[in-house]
Amino acid sequence: MKALTNLLTSVIVAAWIAAIAILSVQNATLVSLRFLNVESIKLPVGIVLAFSVGIGVIVGAIIPWVWQIEGRRRL
Repeated sequence: MKALTNLLTSVIVAAWIAAIAILSVQNATLVSLRFLNVESIKLPVGIVLAFSVGIGVIVGAIIPWVWQIEGRRRL
């Protein structure tokens, strides 16, 4: 069962990477992000997507680990 989970996770991540690569080739326009009146430098869409997915994968991997530690502290 663990091997199937690892395979499924790898396929999903590979599909995301392929989608980012396709979108970045098709959309070479520069964009800037604005959050709370702070604007970033202009970056290609593919780089913005890659960083967003990378941060999402890292946070998604850390959150269950933190919840597990918090659950042990409560017991």
